[in-house]
Order: sequence, then structure tokens, then C-alpha cells
Amino acid sequence: MRIARLFAFLLLTASCSLPAQARTEVRLWTLLGGGDGARMRTMIRDFNASQQEVKVVETVLKWGEPFYTKLITASVVGAGPDVATIHLSRITNLAGGGVLRPIGAEELERAGLRASDFYPRQWHGAQYRGRTYAVPLDLHMLVLYYNKTLARRAGLLDANDRLRPIEGISALTHAFRAVKEHTGEQGMTMESGPNSFAVWRLWLSMLAQQKTPLLGETGLAYGKAGEDSLAVISDWYARGYASRGLDYPASTSQFMSGKAGFMINGVWEVPELAAARKNGTLGFEVGIAPFPRMYGDSSVWGDSHGFAIPANGNRPPPPEKVNAIMRFIAYVGMHSLIWAEGGHVPAYRPVAESAAARSLMPNAMYAGSVEHVIDEPAAWYAGAAGPLQSIASKYLPAALAGQLTTAQALDMFESEAARLLKKRAPQY
Repeated sequence: MRIARLFAFLLLTASCSLPAQARTEVRLWTLLGGGDGARMRTMIRDFNASQQEVKVVETVLKWGEPFYTKLITASVVGAGPDVATIHLSRITNLAGGGVLRPIGAEELERAGLRASDFYPRQWHGAQYRGRTYAVPLDLHMLVLYYNKTLARRAGLLDANDRLRPIEGISALTHAFRAVKEHTGEQGMTMESGPNSFAVWRLWLSMLAQQKTPLLGETGLAYGKAGEDSLAVISDWYARGYASRGLDYPASTSQFMSGKAGFMINGVWEVPELAAARKNGTLGFEVGIAPFPRMYGDSSVWGDSHGFAIPANGNRPPPPEKVNAIMRFIAYVGMHSLIWAEGGHVPAYRPVAESAAARSLMPNAMYAGSVEHVIDEPAAWYAGAAGPLQSIASKYLPAALAGQLTTAQALDMFESEAARLLKKRAPQY
């Protein structure tokens, strides 16, 4: 009996002394802040708690050019993260420049993913020269937020307390004017300070609705449509329907404090508004409408987030690290209802087409926008916080502020952009 007990004790102590299997650490860089950042942290926490083999560690960097500059530099010298969130509009630049590592079909399959799991638009946006360089996460676009209290006082709501259809640029201008005249508050708000991107997104939407391309075979091709569209936007500010020079936080604060009838912004503001409504700091009911048809159709600017694996100086990660990365990416896609609650449209079809996702509010209010999203040109200089956007953000907001005329702003934009378009695509 004593021998049996001793044997059992030895087995127990031997098992306790065995080293626990180390978790594979996956370093993730993101550019996600606000509600997006909070939801990503939730998914990372849930993934880490769901299993013991992989641990994702997140680093959040400043959105925009600082993020992409650091990602490019770090990847080139082999010091980048294991995986990063990017905008699919930057695929041509990042994949073409050697910053990203392609993701093989067999790597997707081992993670339980297939191309058919994603909407064709987003999947196509993750491709470069026939190879996959990212796994799409979402689709996000501009929408029209409105303050129901102010819109009601301005006579813009129907019997069901919903915004009456706004069709045509004159009707949109009338809506802004009506809020201003009937309530004394601003008709609309949108970031318009130096280096703002909102006017660029709005301007591209207006061009697309007029079937006018931004680029032609020999360069910029927006012509009179571009000039007239920027003049319309500038006129809203000149007439006092919107406050000049607001940066992003100031523009969203103006709307959330009830000082503007409409807000032109992306769906990513949904969680901030929902949180304010829940904690009682939002003193009005918010409505959201698809971006209005101002001209021939309802085209609207949009982009997508996705997960990509940096090339890291052509130092390929070992297979076990790739498997860990793909396991996390698959988990996020399969649990992206949390992401949808932040206003985005999931790229993973089984979630996006579920009853739970289709019934989400306020998402259902603008669900039809998905069919009208337009992409920026597939060029190395285009995309989120890319060189072309950066040039536009220097000059177009100045027209809204009254610092430059529409013609001057576009002349300066076109002059600098023309030099950019002549440059060769960079190899990092």
C-alpha cells in the first residue's frame, strides 16, 4: 500500500514539475481609437481568454500617416509587428512596395477561412496582382447623422418622425438652411480644419455621383464637376450653415451637444453616440440616413479595414506563428458581430448575413449604403492617409475656411498632385 502511494506521489510531483507549454505571442499593431479601439480590445481579450495556445498583445499607434510611416519603416528593417490592421485602400502601396507578406490559400484554409466567406468587393480589395495580402474585416462609409429635435423644428421629418427623403444638392442645401433659420443652430457640422480628410471624402462622393472620374489617362480629370462640387461645399460655410475651421473632435462635439442639425461623418461614430445616449449625456434622439443622392445616383465614399502580415525584411515568420496569427484573424471575423455593433458592416458573410446583424440598430437605417460605396483609385499614392489624400487635406479645407477661393485651392492641389502622379511607385 505504501509503495502504491509513493508511486502515485512521484507521478504527481513529476507532472507538476513539467514546464507548461508557452503560449505563442502575436504582436498586433492597430490604428483604432474611440469606439473602434474599445471593440478591438474586447475581441482581443475574448480571444485570449478562449484558449491557452495564443496570446495577442496589442499596440495602438496614432491614426493616419504616422501609423503607416512607422509600419513601413519597421517592416523594412525587420522590426514590425506580427500582424497589423490596415485600410484596404492602401493595398497597392503596401503590397506593391514590399511591406506586406502574401497570405496563402492553405494558410486561410487551416484557419477555417475561404474567399467565398467574404463579400467580393472587400475580397477584391485585399488582392494585389493575383495574391491575397489581407483578410478583410469590414466596410465603412459616410452617412448622414441628424438631430431629430432640430430636424423636427425645421419641418424636415415625416409623420413617422423620420427624415424626409433628400434628393438633389438643392434639397440638401435647403435642409441645412432650414435648420439654421428655424432653430438658430448650425445646419450641419463636418471636420473642416487644416489637414481634415472629410471634405476629400465628401468631394469624391460628389464626383462619383456625377460619373466624373478623379483620374484620367494623363492625370487629374475632375474638371468642372470638381470645381462646382467644391464650390457648393464652400458655399455652405460661407452662408453660415456650418462652422468654419473645426477639427474632428470639435465637429463631433458640436453635433453631440445639440448645436448642429446634421453631421457628415462615417459610421464609426455610431458607438460614441450610442454610449452618450446610454449614459444620458446626449440630449436628443439621433437618426442616421444613407448618404443622400445629390446628383445622378447615391454613390458614397467608403473604405475597409483588414488584417495584414508585414514582410519584416523578408524574414518569414515560422509556420507556428503564422498559424497563430491566422487563428486570431479567423476568430475576429467569426465574432465580428461585436464589430458590427460599432457601426461597421462586417466583411465576413456568415456574420453579416445573420439575423442578429441584419436587425442591428441603428445599422439597419443605412444598410442600403453598402450597394453604393465607391473606392479610391487603386494607385500607390491613393488610399487612407496616403500621399494624395495628404495633398488634398492641405488645400481643400482652405476653400471652406475662405482662405482660398475654390479655383485657388484646386489649382494648388492639382499642381502638387501632378508632380506626385509622375513619381514611380516606391519600393521600400
